[in-house]
This record gives sequence, structure tokens and C-alpha cells, in this order.
Amino acid sequence: MGVKLRLINALQKIDTEISRINNRKKMLPGELAKLDETLQVFCADFEKDQKVLEELNKAHKEREEKLKRGLENLKKTRERLSDVKTNKEYQAILKEIEVTESKNSSMEDEILIIMDKLDQIKKQVKVKEIELDERRRDYGSKKQRIEQELTEMDAEIASYLEKHLLLKEQIAPDLLKKYDTIKIRSHGVAVVAAWKEICMGCHMNIPPQLYIELQKDQKDIDIEYCPHCNRIIYWEDQHKKGE
Repeated sequence: MGVKLRLINALQKIDTEISRINNRKKMLPGELAKLDETLQVFCADFEKDQKVLEELNKAHKEREEKLKRGLENLKKTRERLSDVKTNKEYQAILKEIEVTESKNSSMEDEILIIMDKLDQIKKQVKVKEIELDERRRDYGSKKQRIEQELTEMDAEIASYLEKHLLLKEQIAPDLLKKYDTIKIRSHGVAVVAAWKEICMGCHMNIPPQLYIELQKDQKDIDIEYCPHCNRIIYWEDQHKKGE
């Protein structure tokens, strides 16, 4: 492989790596946002259960107080029975006792229902509380990994850019301009290999004579272009590449 081709091929490999890293960098904020969203959704669901628990505790306390007052009223009403003087008053107090007992009984039923719901929601909140701790640890670990990856990528790009500048200084301006033009037109890939008379850029057959020229081991071999996609092409033994 000639010097010019070797340099321009090395430049392409660096550009390809920089592009790959930048594409990965673009994806990472999305991954981080997805992590945030997933944790926030779970937190919202957990807070919803906590609110239900709080409301049930409040309802339980209110009904316990009502039942307490109901039992006190029932006790006072029964005590009044000894003071009645007429049968009419006696029947009225009995009716009042019956109504109060019915209300107290209903209140006890409501309390039992609420206690059953409380027992269920407490278990649910406990399970989610444990899961939330695990999710937060997992979130912290993944966030740290992403942030570390971003830092490492910045360092990689800086290193590649330094090599990129050194290579550009060794390449003729006209060839460099041609390379940049092809790269812009060809989605960032200006230099590709040729194998079995096929351009690996456009996957079209190249002329046999051109393929033969590409395989010649000449130090000063001229730059060749694919007649179909106009990319710079060079011969590469794909068998050795896979070894």
C-alpha cells in the first residue's frame, strides 16, 4: 500500500471511530432520560400507595373516634333508663338505644373493612419500599456508568482528534480536499476496501483491470477511485481480516 493511500486510509479509520463515538454519545442522554423516567414512574406509583395508606389510617382513626363516641352515647342512654317515669319515655329510649347500637355495629363493620384494606396496603407499601431502594441503587449504578462512559468518550475523541491533526499535516492538500468532499457526499465514508472485484462501499463490481492494479504491492501506487460511488478504494485480504 502506497504512502498516500496508507495515510488517507488511517485518516478514514480515525474519522470512523470519532463518528462511532459521537453516535454513541448521542444515545447516552436518551438512556439516562429513560432511567430517570422509569424511576420517576415507580416513585409516583409508590407515593400513590403511600397516600392511600395515609387516607386509610385517617379514615380508621375517624371511625374509631366515632365508635368511641357512639359507645359513650349508648352507655349514657342506657343509664337514662333508670330515670324514666312513663312507658312512652321508656319506649323512646329503647328506640334510641336500638338506633345507636345499629350505628355502632355499622361503624365496627366499616372499621373491619378498613383494617383489612390497611393490612393489604401496608404489605404492598413494604414490598415497594424494598423494591424502590433496589431501583435507586440500580439507577445510581447505571447513571454512574453512563457518566463514566461519557467522560471516557471525551478522552477518546480528544486523543483521536490529536492523531487526526497529525495525519492531516502529512497529506497533500488536494488529496485532503478530495477526501473531505467524498466523505460529505458518502455519509462520512470516503475510503473503502475492495474484495473479490467488489467495492465494499457501494457493493458494485469494479473493472477486473482496476482490481488487479489495486492488488499490486507498489509503494508509490496512485490513489484509485470506485467508478460507481467515486470513493477511494484499496485492496484488502478479507480472509486475513477475519483471522
